[in-house]
This record gives sequence, C-alpha cells and structure tokens, in this order.
Amino acid sequence: MKSVSCLSASVRMVCLHTSTCFPLSRGLLFCSSADRCCGLEKTPRPGVLSFLSTQVNPAAVQQVSAAPPIRFPPRPGKVEDELLDRHLLQKPAARASQNLSPYRPSSRPPSRAAPVRIQSLCEGDVVPELCSRLADLPSDDRAEGLAALLGACVESGLDGQNSLVQRLISECMELLSLKDLGVAQLCRLGEVSYALKGHGSAVLAEVLNSIDVAVEEDDVPPDQAARVYSLLTLCHDPGNLQQMSTLSTLHRRTERMVHRLKARQVSEILQVLLKLQERQAISLVLRLSHRASQVFRAFRDHEVIKVLSALMILGQHDVKLLAAMEKNLPGRLGRCDPELISTVMEYCLQMRVRSEPLFEAVAENFVLHAESHSTPQIAKQIVAMGRLSFLPQCSTQMFKKLETILSTRFSHFAPRSLIEVLHACIHLERFPLNHLSRVFSPFFLQRLQAQGEPLDRDVLGQLTQLHLSTSLECTHFRGPKLPYAFHVKRLCSADLASETPTDGLFQRRVKRSLKQLLGGNFYSTRTLSPTGYIIDVEMCLDENGYVLLPSEWEQNERRVALCLDGQSRFCSNTPTLLGREATKRRHLLKMGYEVVQIPYFEFERLRSLEEQVKYLHDKIFSTISKFTH
Repeated sequence: MKSVSCLSASVRMVCLHTSTCFPLSRGLLFCSSADRCCGLEKTPRPGVLSFLSTQVNPAAVQQVSAAPPIRFPPRPGKVEDELLDRHLLQKPAARASQNLSPYRPSSRPPSRAAPVRIQSLCEGDVVPELCSRLADLPSDDRAEGLAALLGACVESGLDGQNSLVQRLISECMELLSLKDLGVAQLCRLGEVSYALKGHGSAVLAEVLNSIDVAVEEDDVPPDQAARVYSLLTLCHDPGNLQQMSTLSTLHRRTERMVHRLKARQVSEILQVLLKLQERQAISLVLRLSHRASQVFRAFRDHEVIKVLSALMILGQHDVKLLAAMEKNLPGRLGRCDPELISTVMEYCLQMRVRSEPLFEAVAENFVLHAESHSTPQIAKQIVAMGRLSFLPQCSTQMFKKLETILSTRFSHFAPRSLIEVLHACIHLERFPLNHLSRVFSPFFLQRLQAQGEPLDRDVLGQLTQLHLSTSLECTHFRGPKLPYAFHVKRLCSADLASETPTDGLFQRRVKRSLKQLLGGNFYSTRTLSPTGYIIDVEMCLDENGYVLLPSEWEQNERRVALCLDGQSRFCSNTPTLLGREATKRRHLLKMGYEVVQIPYFEFERLRSLEEQVKYLHDKIFSTISKFTH
C-alpha cells in the first residue's frame, strides 16, 4: 500500500480524532517530503462544524488501546518512506509513554508543507481499515468518526461521486439502519451530509426520519433541542409536510421543557425561530421569553442582543423580561458592549416600554462613555428617550454631551439618522437650533437626497415638524427655514413618527356620546389643520361660548380640539403620552386651539351612556368656560 507523505489540516484533524477510536500509524500524520505535496487548502463550507470542537471519548481510547498499529509496506524505490515506517514502528513504547490526550491539535505547530489531495486516502486499504476499526466501536462513537471523515471531505471540496465519499456514505447508511444513534450524532451526520449533497442527500433523509421518530417519542433532551432546531433550519423546506409536522411537534415538546433550558439554549432557539419565520409559534416564543427573564443574569452580552432582536422581529414582549432587565442591566451597562445598550433601547422603543430604571442608567452611562459609542448607537439611545417622552434626571449633562458629539462628529452621522436624533430632541422640548441651521441648509438637503433613495413621507414629515418647532416654539430663531418643497401637507406618516392615527372603535364610541351631549353634529372629525396635523374632533364657539354648526365656522377662531387618545398613543406600561403626541398638543396650543384630552383608560371605565355624556360635559365645558371668562 502506498504511504501518504503529508495531509491537509482538515485530514490531520480527522486522523487525530480517529486516534481516540483506534491507533493509526504515525505515517498518516507526518509528511516525509514536501515535493510530493500538491493541492490547495479549501475553505470550510457553511453548516459544517469545526473539528476543533470534537469531543474525545476516553472510553473508546481504552477500548482499543491494545490494538496493534497498522503496518504499511514501503513504496518501491522510496527509501525515505521505508526509513520513516521503520523509525515509527521501532518506537511504540515511547509513543505510548506520553501521557497526553490523543487529540491535541494545538500541541504541534502547523506544518509549512503544502497540503496533499485527500484523494490519496483512497489509495490502498486506508479507508477500509478506518471503517473496519470504526465498526467495532459503539454506534455513537462510530457516527462521530464517520462525520469527521465526511466533514474532511467537505472541506477538501470532494463531491458525492467520489469513491471515498461513496464508501463513507454507505457506512453512514448502514449505521443509520441500526436506529440506535443519539440525537447529537444524528444532527452531526445531518449537517455534514447536507453540506456535501444538499437536500438530495440520502443520509440526510434518513437522519430526518430518525429525528422525526425521536421528536415524536419525546427523546430529544433539552440540551439537544437547539441542535435539532438548527438542523431543521439548515435543510428547511416549507413544502415538506414531514418537516413541518416535525417542527410543530418539536414546538410542543420544547414548550414542556422550557423550564430546563439554559440561557445559551434559549438564545439559540429564539434565533432559530426567527430564521424559520415561525411567527405562529406564539406560545413557544412567550414561554422562551419568560424563561429568558428567569436566566437573564446568565446571559452574555451577545446573547441578550440575540434574544431582544428575535423578540423585536417576532413581536412579543414579556413583562417579567422587562423586570429582569431593570434588575440586572443597570449595574452592567458601564462594562458591557455599547451595542447591547442600543439594542435594549431599540427594544423598548419598538415595544413602547418606558422603563425609568433602565433609561436613567442609560442616560448616566451616555454622559460617561458616549465618546466610545458609534453614531448609530448614539442615535438609537436618544431616539428611544425622545419618542417615549423620557427626560432623565441628568438631562442637562446628557444634552451637553450630545451637543458636543454633534459638534465634533456631525458629518459622521447618516443624514436620516441625524434627522431622527434632532426630531427626538424636540419631543423633550430641547431645541438644537445650531444644528437645525445646518440641517435646513441646501448642502445638507442635497446630501440627504444624494443617498440614492427617494425622500419618503416619514423623513419629510420629520423635517416639517422640526420646521414647525422653530416657527411656533422658537420664535426668536433667525436661521434658515426649511424650503417649501420639503413641506408635507399631512404629518401622519407610515412609521407614525409625527402623529398617531385615531383608534376607529374608540372614536365611534366617543362620537355617540358627544352627539348625545350636543344634541346634534356640532363638530367635525378628522379635520386637517393648516400645519398638517389631523384633529380627531374639532368644535367651534361663538363669542358667547355657544357651539356652532360646521357651516358657521369660517370667520370664527375660537376652536376646540378633542384628542381621542387611544391605547396606541401611550407607552404600553405607563399612562404617558408618546413624544410625538406631546409635541402635537404643544403645537396645537401655539396655533390657538384649546386642547381637550380624552384618554381611553378614563373613558372605558364608564359603563353607561349617561356616565360617558357627563364625563364629556365636564371635560369640554370646563375648557369652554375659558373663552367666556
């Protein structure tokens, strides 16, 4: 049999791994001459685990430690091979006397020799001998060895038609037919077989059948659930009814064992559900979110980011998770990844969660460490505070820090991100006039248009509201104004950055009571104001305080704006108006309206029509009396 002069790194790892199962001649592990080396290193394919993570089985080492080494006959005419084999065979005792783990990839410096083709393993009886030795081991150990060899083939770029690959595949099929492999070994074989032949792999099909049986029989332990999810994600086929059935069953099984999952496993499963777009598995996502609150202290920074990112996209929020964040995050913000801070604030904004402990800690951290944060991270923190109407106790220092950063890194901010930051500031009644002058300049507006995307209504609405703030609230501002071409006639936009639409059901209930109170339709709904705001219900009064019909409004300026504030206009966990709604009310007051707020949580407590009419009477006519006195 021909000896192999040298092997690529991946094959060396295979041989080192398989030495835990049976002793191989060191002639397979070292090269004798570099002039016979050929081929190129291959980049590992996605989906194949690194061989450095393979676990050594000590029992397997003891089981075969007495097996004699393989003797390789020398190649004719190759004296160096003969000398190498003789040298190796004369030193078995020295080799055995070293009390070292048989798998130590870092114990030997990497060889400078060029790697050989893995096809050289096919020569002679090398692979048959490897397979015969593996056949004597327990099924799980045999599966690990075969998976390692197949993984080496994948890394070396061999296709499924290669004779070595065919031999290994037949060995895998024989092993799978025994139906006694563990879930971890099934997943390992499934990953390498998918990387080798994709969805058409016979090994993968058999692995999925075995996984399906294990899931149905509830034989998937908690520590392997994430591994099974990862395999199903890798080879996901929405049209495969068997896979979809397996996923549904796995969801139910995982729900029952959520309480046994560790922090890392919770993070991995949520990421898999996100990749699978399993928005229908709401029950499982909520249970995982609840479990995340229990193990939150054990999460690393990147795991918290993964959990919150998945929950944001899946659209689920758990109150106990917020409580866990409020308890554990403030103390670690000073030493954590800034990306974690921005992700937490982004999560709170999307879920409309206003958390005083978290936001105070973020503001204090911003004052101390904002220089080390990137501009997107800074923007996410400020935007969340502004849109959720949170003004921290250290607001003076925070805005001074923000002013410094904007002055020194103005050009580093993406134009749209900068507009969002300034727009969030006006919600907190902080008006960055120096920077608004630069934003309204022709140069900045040209830069905004040069990004390659058309200016949508969201950006134009934010610019218009910034302009309204300078016109209505900062009358002393003498800087440039926003060009009229950038104004919008209606501030209600798709991302709801400027104002929130009316809740239709809530509006109908209020209109019924209001009609009963006024004795007719003495009001107008969804009126467009001159500045672009939509007024939910508008009424007009004469000089004596009487309510006028809409046809008599033209020359009258005593107007009352009823803001029917449904649930979507408040933070989800506090009765605090969102920043955009607070800004709208300030602007309506500056425009001369008397603003009457009708919050949903007050109106919905009233059961009878009489109670609702009395409530509106007290709310509205206490405001009307201001006109007559």
